[in-house]
Amino acid sequence: MPLRLPDRLPAIDILKHENIFVMDDSRAHSQDIRPLRIVILNLMPLKITTETDLIRLLSNTPLQLDINFMKLKSHTPKNTPIEHMMMFYRDFESMRHEKFDGMIITGAPVETMDYEEVTYWDEIVDIFNWARTHVTSTLYICWAAQAGLYHYYGVPKYPLPKKMFGIFEQRTLQPQMSIFRGFDDKFMMPHSRHTEVRAADILKHPELSLIADSADSGVCIVMARGGREFFITGHMEYAPNTLDNEYRRDFGVRNDVEMPVNYYANNDPGLHPVVTWRAHANLFYNNWINYYVYQETPFDINKIE
Repeated sequence: MPLRLPDRLPAIDILKHENIFVMDDSRAHSQDIRPLRIVILNLMPLKITTETDLIRLLSNTPLQLDINFMKLKSHTPKNTPIEHMMMFYRDFESMRHEKFDGMIITGAPVETMDYEEVTYWDEIVDIFNWARTHVTSTLYICWAAQAGLYHYYGVPKYPLPKKMFGIFEQRTLQPQMSIFRGFDDKFMMPHSRHTEVRAADILKHPELSLIADSADSGVCIVMARGGREFFITGHMEYAPNTLDNEYRRDFGVRNDVEMPVNYYANNDPGLHPVVTWRAHANLFYNNWINYYVYQETPFDINKIE
């Protein structure tokens, strides 16, 4: 089944060149199947890039998905044309009374700030609370994962001595879980962050399950509420060149930039990146959609509790 996307979304043309089956609204209206409703709160600076990365992964399911984009009323993006935001995104307030089968909340470039200092923190808290009653299952990514763990459970974050930057080996701690169906015992995940949450704080809360971690990058994936919430500290959605773009953007500009580890062929930034995480990223998102969204959501979406 294809993804159902807004007409003229830039990701459509990009993904069609990758032979990914997508269809726009006009064609989708002729389908007589209720698609799963997925909403993405995109807090990343480069909206179009993040849209494309996430849609690429969501496209791998045989189920039809209706993709919606949410934006904050209390924050105006600086790196995305206002026309794009007006055409494809809606304010949270306009979506408050809707229900969704799945939600993805991305990272944001505010991780070194205290949560309460973030200008849009109050609206984020409102959305987090809303998701618990209006969404079947939610993925929280990077900063959103740290923010969600802090808001719901009081889990603190800690500054790192240097940026966690590169591709790091992870291990599954509960491989029997449906989210890891088809996974190997170990898998790779991109990370790009200046702060961390720690396993000792996670384990203080019986409501939280640490289901994947790394000897190098620490906490990887935390699950809560039987799979209605997943907190992911890395970026499974990253495209092959994302870390390369970040490295070249910051090199010589910041004094804390090191070459991303386990990323370039022969650890040579003059050579191409080696993609080692894509298969497990596709598996993770496919398993999430199938086992935690599709099989858990009621046929009548308004009955989500």
